Amino acid sequence: MLNEINWPHDYLPGTTDNFASNEIIVKDITAADVFDNLIDTSIWASYYNNVADIHFYAGDAPKLKADTRFRFSTFGFPIEAQVVEFEPPADGNPGRLAWHGWAEGDAEHRLDVIHAWLLEDLPEGRVRILTQESQKGKPAKDLFKTEPDIMNQGHQDWIKGLARTVLAAKNAAR
Repeated sequence: MLNEINWPHDYLPGTTDNFASNEIIVKDITAADVFDNLIDTSIWASYYNNVADIHFYAGDAPKLKADTRFRFSTFGFPIEAQVVEFEPPADGNPGRLAWHGWAEGDAEHRLDVIHAWLLEDLPEGRVRILTQESQKGKPAKDLFKTEPDIMNQGHQDWIKGLARTVLAAKNAAR
C-alpha cells in the first residue's frame, strides 16, 4: 500500500485554488539517498532550473531541517517559507518534507502554498518520489488557468532532476 501526503485541512487538495501532483518511481536508489539530496538546498539549482536566490534566516544553511525559515524564488514568485514537516525515512517509514510557502501581497498578489514531498522505498530496489503542492490565492487561480501547466511541468522537472542527481552520485561512487 502506497503512502500519501499528510495535508493540513486548510490545504486539502480539491479545496484550494490550484493543485499540482508529480511522481516517479526509480530503481537502484533509496529514499534515504533522495532525502539527503532534497534537503541540501545548495544543490537544488544544479538539477532544477526554476529555483534561485535561496537564503536562510538562521544558521541552518544549506540543509533544511524541522522549522527552518528560508526564502527562494520560483515560477516568478519570491517565496518565504518554513519547514512544517521533516521526517527522514527510517525503519520502513517514508521520508517526509513539507514547507509552508507564501508570497506577500494584497488580495490580488498573496499566494499561500504547502509544498510536500514523500520519499518511499518500494520492493525490488525501487523508490517512489512524490511531490505535491496545494495553493491558495489569486495567483494560484491564475496558475490553474495557465496552459501549458507550468506548475506540473516544473515540478516534474524537479523530481526527475533530483532522481538523476542521486543516480549519478551513486554511479560515481561505484
